[in-house]
Amino acid sequence: MAGVNQTHDPALKSWVPSANQSPGEEKDTPFPLQNLPLGIFRRRGSNEQPCAGTAIGDQILDLSACANANLFKQFPAAGAACHQNSLNALMTLDPQQVSQLRSRIHQILRSDAVASDQAAAAKHLLPAAHAELFVPSKIGNYTDFYASIHHATNVGRLFRPDQPLLPNYKHIPIAYHGRASSIVISGTDVLRPSGQQRIAQEDPVFGPSKRLDYELEVGMLIGRGNELGSPILISEATRHIFGFCLVNDWSARDIQAWEYQPLGPFLGKNFATTISPWVVTQEALEPYRVPPTPRPAGDPKPLAYLFSDPDQASGAFNIELEVLLRMQKMNQQGLPAFRLSQANFRSLYWTPAQMIAHHTSNGCNLQPGDLLASGTVSEESAGSWGSLLELTRGGR
Repeated sequence: MAGVNQTHDPALKSWVPSANQSPGEEKDTPFPLQNLPLGIFRRRGSNEQPCAGTAIGDQILDLSACANANLFKQFPAAGAACHQNSLNALMTLDPQQVSQLRSRIHQILRSDAVASDQAAAAKHLLPAAHAELFVPSKIGNYTDFYASIHHATNVGRLFRPDQPLLPNYKHIPIAYHGRASSIVISGTDVLRPSGQQRIAQEDPVFGPSKRLDYELEVGMLIGRGNELGSPILISEATRHIFGFCLVNDWSARDIQAWEYQPLGPFLGKNFATTISPWVVTQEALEPYRVPPTPRPAGDPKPLAYLFSDPDQASGAFNIELEVLLRMQKMNQQGLPAFRLSQANFRSLYWTPAQMIAHHTSNGCNLQPGDLLASGTVSEESAGSWGSLLELTRGGR
């Protein structure tokens, strides 16, 4: 773990005005000096090679151009990685090298930056509204977990009222492997999928899904991987997380309900998964580390390979998540988005380290850029349920 350092100091401001919260403002800027998320972009309408950038206020700092301007000359490997059209090259570096790059970017963007650094960087700022954003990494593999016990219980009650949770849930992180090729960034149009559906005991039919759903999730993008046959110990697991993003695992519930037995999700899931274009590095989230939500009394203790005292002390992250609905007519009338749910990432039954330790416990090799999603994040109350399946109780 990198730990809390000067890059997290909330008192520090940036010379980029939009990165600072003005007195009296109700909402924080999404990309202050303390965040510095990484992504891949190019100027909208251009044929430029996409490259790495960091979001700062309503601007994007072109990290490739900064490297060309020798602003990262102390860190040649990290600087070279910024020229690539994905973050994979950065992800393969030692976490310490990525931390040094973050520290240098922070130093350049601080309000008390060296004048020559500020002048050089200012030439390479682009308004975010003028940028085209891309999926941040080349995702070779995608695994979707089922780590919220409240979501699992809510869904289980719909299909198995007498046994909402299957016997393995409290012993093992449950997951399935998704389709990496259909992962797209936020804002991409999602076409309503077609597939086989069966209503009651009638014969199955083929047609557009009538029960299209979203799932509120958090994604972990893997940095350095592991060799095939070499499990990642839970004590080392978080060192393999490069950063986090938001995930919407679109779900066609009617297609899924007919196909999922006995092997699980298939066409009901693989038509599209949306992720945010900006990756918040794990280091940026260090101040938000918290103990996992305590398990209920009587629940089994995780097996040894899934348990460590440090992970129990600070293996979860205090991240508030929301689902907001805004339709075209609401935009036309100037109405604000309507909040459907709000939940906290720390409420999961399994921590990120436990998911990684289990995923590799059989020797499975993770690779830089791989996406591991949390599964739908829900808490106990209805106002926190992260899918329409739960909020509408299966459409009832």
